[in-house]
Amino acid sequence: MPLSLFLSNSGFTMLYFCLLLVAVCTASVTGQPSAKSTSLEEEGFTDFVFDPNGYLFFCLCMGRFGNQATHFLGGLAMAKALNRTLILPPWNIDQLEPFDKWFNVTRLAEYHRVITAADFMKNLAPIHWPPSSRVGMCYNFPHSSRTCVMDDKDGHFSFWKKQDIKFTHTVEYMLPYDAYSGTTKVEWDQKFPVSDYPVLALHGAPASLPMHKLTNKLHQYLVWSDRFAAERDAVLREKLPSGKYVGLHIRNAQDWENACQHTDSARGASYMAAPQCVGYEAGVGTVTKDICLPSREAIAEHTRDAVKRIDAMFVYVATADNPMLNEIRAAVGSAVQVVHLNLHPLLDLALLGKSDHFIGNCVSSFSAFVRRERDALGLPSTFVGHGTSHLSPPIVHEDL
Repeated sequence: MPLSLFLSNSGFTMLYFCLLLVAVCTASVTGQPSAKSTSLEEEGFTDFVFDPNGYLFFCLCMGRFGNQATHFLGGLAMAKALNRTLILPPWNIDQLEPFDKWFNVTRLAEYHRVITAADFMKNLAPIHWPPSSRVGMCYNFPHSSRTCVMDDKDGHFSFWKKQDIKFTHTVEYMLPYDAYSGTTKVEWDQKFPVSDYPVLALHGAPASLPMHKLTNKLHQYLVWSDRFAAERDAVLREKLPSGKYVGLHIRNAQDWENACQHTDSARGASYMAAPQCVGYEAGVGTVTKDICLPSREAIAEHTRDAVKRIDAMFVYVATADNPMLNEIRAAVGSAVQVVHLNLHPLLDLALLGKSDHFIGNCVSSFSAFVRRERDALGLPSTFVGHGTSHLSPPIVHEDL
C-alpha cells in the first residue's frame, strides 16, 4: 500500500504509526526491553489467580514411594470430585522433594487444576491462606480417644514444618473418600464450606489403600518430568546393553517376608496392591503367600519364559533386596545379560516402565506403579506366582 494512502486513512492511524516507529527505534538503539516489562518482572508480579472453588492439600506421609503414589492418585481423584484445585504435595523420599522434580505438572493439569506447593505458598497463601487462618484436619471416628495432631512423629512434622506451615487449631471429620460417589462433594461442602475453609489441609491423603479400581486410569496423567526422563534415557544409553529387555522387580527382604506371612488370613484379595492381579471384585481371586513371596525357582522360571517370549537381550533387575543374579543367569543362559544397578528407586521405576516386558510382584505398590504406567502405554506386565501362561503380547503404539 502507498504510504500516502496509508496516511490518508485517518489521523489516528498516523498517530499509531508514529508511536510504533518511536518504540521500535528506541528498542533497536538500547537493545533492552521496555521499562514497563522490566519493572513488572522486578516487582515479582505473576499470573497466579486464587481459585474461588478452594484448594485441597495433604501430606504424602504413609510408607515408601509406592504407597505415596497410590495415595496421590486417590487424592487427585478427590480433588476432582470436590472441584478444588489440588496443591501438589512434596514427595517424602528420604527428604521432602518438590513434586515437579519428578513429574510433569502440565500433564496433570490436563485432568484437573493443580498448583505446586511452593507456588501456592509463595504466591497465594500470604493473602488467601495467611498463618492466622490455617486449620489442620484429621480423619477420626466419633468418640475416639485419638486427638488430631498435624505434627506427629510419622513424617507429618517435617512435611508441614519444612514448608513453614503452622496451624492455629485442628478439626476432626469422618467423611467419605469415595471420589466416584455423587454425594461425596455435598457432604464435604456441608462440613467444610469454601467460604470458611478455602484450603482443606489434611493430615493424610484422602484415599484408600488398595487403590480404587477406577483411579488406576489416572496414572496416564502422572508422567515423568522432562529432566528426569532425560536422566532415565541417559542410563539406558550409557549403562545398559542395547536391545530388548525384561524388567524384573523383586521383593524378598526379611520385612517383606514377614508381611507375606499374613496373606492367607488377613485381607484376602484386598491385601496391599494385590487387586492389580487377583481382581477387585469379591470372590474373583485371592492372594496367597506364593504370590506375595514367590520362590526363587518361580522367579527364575518366569523370567526365563519372558526372555524367550520376546527374544530379550538382557534382564534389568530392580530391587532393594537380593537381586538373585546367579539364579537368573542360570535360568536365562549365558547369551542374555543380567544387570542390577544400585540406582535411586525412582530411576528403577522409570527403567522398569520402559522395558519390553515387565515382571512384578503382585502385592507390591512399587510394582503397581510400573504396571499402571505400562497399562497407560499399552505395554505388557505379568506377576510371578500368578500363572506364567498369561504373558500378554506386546501392544505396539506408533508414538512410543
